[in-house]
Amino acid sequence: MSRSPREPDPPAGPPPFDPAPPAPAGPSFFRIFFSIMLPMFLAVVDQTIVATALPAIAGSLGGVERISWIVVAYLVATTVAAPVYGQLGDLLGRRRLLVIALVFFITASLLCAVSTSIEMLIAMRILQGLGGGGLMTLSQALVGETVPPRERAHYQGYLAAVMVSSSTFGPVAGGFLTEHLGWQSVFLVNLPIGVLAIFLATRLPKRAGSGAPFRFDLLGALLFAVFIASALVLLEQIRRFDAALLPLVLGLTSLVVVSLVLLAWREKVAPDPMLPVALLRNPTTWRSDALAACHGAILVSLLTFLPIYLRVVGGASPAETGLLLLPMTIGVGIGSMVTGRAISRTGRTAIFPSLGLIFVVLGLVVVGLWSRHMSSTQLAGFLGLTAIFMGTVMGVVQVTIQSTAGPGKLGAAAATVQFSRALGAALGTAVVGSVLFAALAGQDPATAGLFGELLQGGADRLAALPAATRAVVEGEVADAFRAAFLSIAGFAALALILAWSIPLRRI
Repeated sequence: MSRSPREPDPPAGPPPFDPAPPAPAGPSFFRIFFSIMLPMFLAVVDQTIVATALPAIAGSLGGVERISWIVVAYLVATTVAAPVYGQLGDLLGRRRLLVIALVFFITASLLCAVSTSIEMLIAMRILQGLGGGGLMTLSQALVGETVPPRERAHYQGYLAAVMVSSSTFGPVAGGFLTEHLGWQSVFLVNLPIGVLAIFLATRLPKRAGSGAPFRFDLLGALLFAVFIASALVLLEQIRRFDAALLPLVLGLTSLVVVSLVLLAWREKVAPDPMLPVALLRNPTTWRSDALAACHGAILVSLLTFLPIYLRVVGGASPAETGLLLLPMTIGVGIGSMVTGRAISRTGRTAIFPSLGLIFVVLGLVVVGLWSRHMSSTQLAGFLGLTAIFMGTVMGVVQVTIQSTAGPGKLGAAAATVQFSRALGAALGTAVVGSVLFAALAGQDPATAGLFGELLQGGADRLAALPAATRAVVEGEVADAFRAAFLSIAGFAALALILAWSIPLRRI
């Protein structure tokens, strides 16, 4: 029987590998939801629970000028680890990788808790980040391989509920634990949660990977690590710049440029590049990833430095700081849930951050210019309203990038988001920290020297100063934080430009 000439020829050879065979979206999603819920919870809660403990850590271990490195070190490690987990998950299957990441994360959490110096804690946070880099990447990829593209936005609402609960738990638990059990407890709480997460992860359905050989891009990873480390050290040296440091600054600048050029070359020629260059060439992908990087810089910088502001300027205790962070963390979750449901109903994506970030920019400018005239409660409430619009970003980024990647590259796609967000958060936090401490040192070295004491003593230490000195110190600290908040607003302005430039605006 002859075929119509319009009928396509049957494909030659076996069908291409598809790790996401068709399945009913609802039942499949809820079968995996409770198993991926705790890894996502741990990945999100780390930012908020550690943030509330930062003033106490600085007071206990010293090194207040390196306090942001506790956050940055973790983020750098997750940035390097995320694409590795993404590639290995596509090739080997994601269940076993998730268990390995959880074991690494909780072991390093224990080592963080027993750290006796700021340098040791920073090193242990690097190890913790090597595990944490897989938690969100693998969880998002598991959702992507189970749920059809249009429905992913709907189920992002359930994932946003996890983010809301973890973001709510983090500040409250972090403040309570720090005040009553010491800062070490914010790391120890990961142990029982992590063990339960491992048990649930073993119940995930076992899906085979593509089986293709994995060739780790060691040279690419090393070049990336050199680029990030040299860039962060350069920021640190610029912050305390003087003429004697000029040769070191020039040398670090050269190292940053050379390592970046070599990294770009390596990722083009590597058979299995650490960064999925083919995906990143897509304008929708790289602009969405850049948007994720800016969002990471905004949110993590606020979570890092707002507790310090509330402690030094507002005199808040750790428990009070945790409560004051709640409006912001809940606001992000609410914005994510509402955005996810809107995408599911309309199919529209980029319009939500394009409009939402306008309010974020305006809100952060207001905080930068007028935070000194707000009470701690007023500041927390205002940032809570602003954070609702911050929540319009990440769900859109995840859905957009997974839609452009296709089922065979879900792990790599999820990894680019985590990679970009962590990279932006690390560099953004380092930049904001440099701005803050440079502004402090540039006004009065005595005020910079008092900063560590103010972190330990809060309002009591400030009240002990003579009235004239106290007024000067309050003004200089407020001015330094004004510069920090405005620099965060600058990241929001860049994010706004990127949101309007994303080509794919509907799925």
